Amino acid sequence: MLKRPDPEPVRPLRPTAFHVLLALAGGERHGYAIKQEVERLTEGAVAMGPGTLYETLQKLEEEELIREMREKPEGEPDHVQRKYYRLTARGRRLLESEARRLGRIADYARAKIEEAT
Repeated sequence: MLKRPDPEPVRPLRPTAFHVLLALAGGERHGYAIKQEVERLTEGAVAMGPGTLYETLQKLEEEELIREMREKPEGEPDHVQRKYYRLTARGRRLLESEARRLGRIADYARAKIEEAT
């Protein structure tokens, strides 16, 4: 069976957007938890300040790649004021597409480096 191409054009994601989507791939998180997960995944190489993080979250919401959850996750106290975010189906597809694209680039780079040695 032929796989239908994604109707949306594949476009490279900004690094901050890629990292935020990747942080949400495992489930919903609030802003600070997203920041912590990005830092963990990148071993501290990417550290987003609050302005960058929330600007990225806003853009990803506008692009319908993530959505703010209306309900709090189970176990979250009512008095805690946090916004939780989750990937949309569109966001997951774009994340998968970008991961494949970056994988191809990394494969190419490794091959070129190996050729040069």
